Amino acid sequence: MGRVGVDIYPEQIGVGLEEVSSFGKFLGGSATNVAVAAARLGHRSAVVTRTGDDPFGRFIHQALQGFGVDDQYVTSVPGVPTPVVFCEIFPPDDFPLYFYRGPKAPDLHISADELDYDAIRAADIFWVTVTGLSQEPSREAHLAALEARAGHGTTVIDLDYRPMFWESPEAATAEIAKVLPFATVAVGNKEECQVAIGETDPQAAATALQAAGIELAIVKQGPLGVLGVRGDESVVVPPVPVQVVNGLGAGDAFGGALVHGLLTGASLTDTLSGANAAGSFVAGQLSCADAMPTVAQLETYLQENGR
Repeated sequence: MGRVGVDIYPEQIGVGLEEVSSFGKFLGGSATNVAVAAARLGHRSAVVTRTGDDPFGRFIHQALQGFGVDDQYVTSVPGVPTPVVFCEIFPPDDFPLYFYRGPKAPDLHISADELDYDAIRAADIFWVTVTGLSQEPSREAHLAALEARAGHGTTVIDLDYRPMFWESPEAATAEIAKVLPFATVAVGNKEECQVAIGETDPQAAATALQAAGIELAIVKQGPLGVLGVRGDESVVVPPVPVQVVNGLGAGDAFGGALVHGLLTGASLTDTLSGANAAGSFVAGQLSCADAMPTVAQLETYLQENGR
């Protein structure tokens, strides 16, 4: 449940948008990409979001159907354009994003009265992101969905903090605090943990997330790998090296593979190893959703990298 849009990526790498002459069009949006990644790994997935009533909105439906993601909970908002996101690509670690989501993106128009609460409760895993908490009525809808989820399956909150969507970090902190008690898994990098829970040290952040009610805390540490803490179990899994082409889809690929590991009952180490590999796999390609690996591709990639 959350963000959707159309990613417009330059076909010329290493130059600013003012120098770019051609672009590729791809399905995008964090929650949507995670749904695609999970579907590519063999799971039934759906996304709850909204688009504009326009050609890009129709493209989103076509793309979701092509990836095998259920689009029955994707509806249009009259008079509001489907968001587009441009990026610049300066490998290995500079990928500026330019969001065209104003004055208010359709996915922030999700309202509590349009949700299918039976479907939300029935899902084995329900995934939400912090962006959905940034404005009403989406904020109320996310809280209502999470309240309905209480005690049903696994609920993941992606601490995907994007400062351009918020008035201040403090505003985000206050809203995140309201939803953490309803989640069982939290995923974020050190900076996102700082906003969510006031800690940047990975172990301290994991401990603070657990104190807030999270059962599995996952803290991304960049080149130091990923920390996973569940109960008394604590593991650090190293990253999978890659020649980065576009790092923007890596986190969503990680999310889809995390879902795969949780659904298949893999160990925490194997789950995070697969998630790291999926992120690495996608970081080596231009697109996000289109690059999400299948199980066979992920297994091959892990073997090639000695994992």
